[in-house]
Amino acid sequence: LQINIFICDTISLIKMQRNVNSKGSYHNLCALAEAGPGAGEPQISKQLKSRLADGTKTSRLIIVANNLPLRAKRSVDNSGWEFEWDEDALIAQAKEGIPSNMEVLYVGSPPVEIAPEEQETVSSLLKRKFSCSPVYLDRDVKDKYYKGCCKQQLWPLFHYVLPVHPTSTRRFDPDLWQGYIKANKTFMEKVVEESATDSDFVWIHDYHLIVLPSFLRKRFNRIRCGIFLHCPFPSSEIFRTFPKREELLRSLLNADLVGFHTFDYARHFLSCCSRMLGLEHETSRGSITLDYYGRSVALKIMPTGIRPQRYLDGFEWDEFRWRRGELAAQFAGKQVLVGVDDMDVFKGIELKLQAFDRFLERHPEWKEKVVLVQITNPPRSSGKDVMEMHSYVTDLARKINERHGTSTSFPMCYLERHVPLHERMAFYSIADCAVVTCTRDGMNLVPYEYVVCRQGPDSDTSSAKEGMLIVSEFVGCSPSLSGAIRVNPWSIEAVADAFHAAIKLPREHRRLRHEKHWKYVSHHTVAYWAQSYVADLIKVTKDHVSMKCYGLGLGLDTFRMVALDANFRHLEERLVHMSYLNAKRRMFFFDYDCVLAAFGTSGDSTSSGLQPGQTSSSVSSPGSFSLAPSAALLALLSRMSSDPSNAIYLFSGRTKADLTQWFSSVPEVGLVAENGCFYRPIGSKTWIPLAAPHTDLSWMELTKPILQQYVESTDGSCVEVKESALVWDYRDADPDFGSWQAKELLDHLEDVLSNKPVEIVGGSQGFVEIKPQGVSKGQALELLLLGAAAVQGPVSSSSSASSSSSSS
Repeated sequence: LQINIFICDTISLIKMQRNVNSKGSYHNLCALAEAGPGAGEPQISKQLKSRLADGTKTSRLIIVANNLPLRAKRSVDNSGWEFEWDEDALIAQAKEGIPSNMEVLYVGSPPVEIAPEEQETVSSLLKRKFSCSPVYLDRDVKDKYYKGCCKQQLWPLFHYVLPVHPTSTRRFDPDLWQGYIKANKTFMEKVVEESATDSDFVWIHDYHLIVLPSFLRKRFNRIRCGIFLHCPFPSSEIFRTFPKREELLRSLLNADLVGFHTFDYARHFLSCCSRMLGLEHETSRGSITLDYYGRSVALKIMPTGIRPQRYLDGFEWDEFRWRRGELAAQFAGKQVLVGVDDMDVFKGIELKLQAFDRFLERHPEWKEKVVLVQITNPPRSSGKDVMEMHSYVTDLARKINERHGTSTSFPMCYLERHVPLHERMAFYSIADCAVVTCTRDGMNLVPYEYVVCRQGPDSDTSSAKEGMLIVSEFVGCSPSLSGAIRVNPWSIEAVADAFHAAIKLPREHRRLRHEKHWKYVSHHTVAYWAQSYVADLIKVTKDHVSMKCYGLGLGLDTFRMVALDANFRHLEERLVHMSYLNAKRRMFFFDYDCVLAAFGTSGDSTSSGLQPGQTSSSVSSPGSFSLAPSAALLALLSRMSSDPSNAIYLFSGRTKADLTQWFSSVPEVGLVAENGCFYRPIGSKTWIPLAAPHTDLSWMELTKPILQQYVESTDGSCVEVKESALVWDYRDADPDFGSWQAKELLDHLEDVLSNKPVEIVGGSQGFVEIKPQGVSKGQALELLLLGAAAVQGPVSSSSSASSSSSSS
């Protein structure tokens, strides 16, 4: 007699839901799948057709940033705009590292406000001469997006500033957030307008456009998209304070490659993913990846660099030579310290000056032998904090000269103006030490510029080719400068000691440290950084063309893109229905804990104690919400079991008592408890042990005190005692501490129970379970199938059952 088997423990669906909140729109997967992968994506774009017809490059990199790398000014006759490349713009310099077979297109806001009647002309000009596609934002949207959300909310967040005051402008404002969303959508529309989808790569820059990857992924499921954050990424304790934290995280994960300057920033990002989304990273051959809905999201940790040749070429400029000679004469016989900073609350200028004041107090013999040149760019904003900082710094610089200066010498040279490149290079080239005391900065390229200017070209015999660096440990460039004196800028004493150590260091030591820095800076250029990033982006996305993609959800907070292997076959409902009708006997095997309980419990399924990503062997903790089935689920099971051709079995990690109580109203449903230890046949009230006869359970008394010890030392954990197994559940504990304790517990139990007939499982899914050897759901399933075959004859599976089984 033929028996069609429908195995409904759909692990493929569980994997899709792994490590995510249950509020996503998982229920519409089948409906979306019927439309086919990538449904709704446009066909090959007009731009790509045009390029193919012209025989030009078919690979293109679209670089998206808040601003285009251009400078603008009105024409002499005021008839229009004139543009030129901004050589200081990082994304413009990065073009040198882009592969030669790639066309580069820039997308961003123009550097000036363009009148609506001039926008079409300007767009045509920029596209033709600069390969730039401008994004135009309404004044109101731009103010809310940039001045509001970016500068008042995101920038402080990423720099560890919390809006503790109730009237602070840094408090979250939904109206500003909507402006941020609208601006990002406008950028998305421009990228979509220019993109050729499958053949193009998109490289997004910085925190201004964090949610752009989600909008692009929703529009083009297979888009090859990377993002690089040029700002710090805060620790999870800071990041979690932002009301839209999950939207930001998920948007970053909708990129294929997420770049950071330092491992610290990447580590904080991974911690946020673990604590807020339940995602755990993997490392392989030096790479760090996160599995997000079937797609591998890679992390790139690499500080950017500068373009050394630009500074070396500047040594031939007449204005540079003149200014350097003038400064060398002005500071002859003195040790020169130089600092170059924007007037900003995070640059630590006041801390630098306080430390210099302390240094002169402790070492008065240096008052006429050392000078600190502080170059401060004018404030970019008129905020209260910046204005107060500006007033304090200028007053402190004046007091230092009054306190420690003489009639012929002043130890403080404070310049508050725009310093052109040639003059800045001149200051670098004559300075014995550069000082950076930022309290928080994403990268800061001042030390790199200083190193190049101290090195000079080979033809310049006057270059010292030596130098010292004092660098804050809170800036992104600090890890790459191993010869620098790293300081905590908040410690005035430590920075003062660093001043003294730097100027007292022998020249030979300065030369050796400089050589080490020059070797790094000359190799890790901005072109090298761009080349490495784009190479990784190409590598990470090489299989995108073959992916089967299904979009779930609508809003920014619910959208998910599920990526499946090219060999994945969708189980067609029509074939299942036909097999069901044609079968004389049908067997259904349902996993209760992770399938039915997630969608049909009487309690809140999101708080049921089951965490995303756990297997069906996990159990809820005693303190969690009940996993009791809902009335609707019981009615459905009763209806299915009333058909004499159907045989229904539920598998669970719960105890016999729980399952007996929950399913007493449906006696025609077979039950398997404690992950295969016990079995209750259909229509029976008697539980049958499936473990080996006379199983030794003496290990339980030995294990209980050990588990209780870990409960007492791990807040949020608990022990569940079953008839044949013990479970230590730490899903409500701190994720990191719980994981550490689980590893320790596994080692502990393996030592204690090494000679016992037990199996220890878990440790990475929120629980550790100790159970008898030879017991599992798979073995229970095999026994049930063998029993059915013995009674009914050989078991054969229909085509629909085969698809389901392969998915399981």
